[in-house]
Amino acid sequence: MSVLKNEQIDEKNVSKGTGKKSTPFREFLSTLLYIVVVFFVFLAIRQFLFVPVSVDGASMEPTLQHKDRLILSKVGEIDRFDIVVFPAPDDPEKQYIKRVIGVPGDSIRYEKDTLFINDYPVEEPYIDFIENSISDSETYTSDFSLDSVTEMEAVPEEHYFLMGDNRSNSKDSRVFGFIHEDDIIGQANLRIWPLEKFGFVNEVDADSVTNQNVHN
Repeated sequence: MSVLKNEQIDEKNVSKGTGKKSTPFREFLSTLLYIVVVFFVFLAIRQFLFVPVSVDGASMEPTLQHKDRLILSKVGEIDRFDIVVFPAPDDPEKQYIKRVIGVPGDSIRYEKDTLFINDYPVEEPYIDFIENSISDSETYTSDFSLDSVTEMEAVPEEHYFLMGDNRSNSKDSRVFGFIHEDDIIGQANLRIWPLEKFGFVNEVDADSVTNQNVHN
């Protein structure tokens, strides 16, 4: 019996406690602080790491469709064939989404639907199935050289040459020239809408499709 009595006394002491009593005001402040912290974490993620974007237009078809929703990554090194977003040079209030074709130091030309980087032919797996569907008398990408569209023989330092996958319906570096690395907002890595296409966006391993001699 004495043991039970001692336990009852201990429970009574614990219930009294020595901390400050919780009040509705304290609970409100705690909830408000939690909301503020979550809000700033969200802003930090959006500002420095990831941000949602929506595709507007057909310049990246068939890889990306109009109204596809993507998660844009603001971290990571930019490489050939990455899909990137940047302010439109002809309308800074808009954003363009294109594919990196040339990195600093690259010379570029297209001949008979073949991409040449530094004079070596390079595969473009993201448009192969389109090229196979057109007739021999048609071309998917019109012939051009870097010099003919930019008056430069190689991509300058800190710049990129970008093109849309829908070559006949894309305003890209063939029109507005190179894009500076500081103007690139981020890389499009993940598609979240439509749900049936949820997943990583047409990732291309640059090293797996370029000849070793292409690299500078």
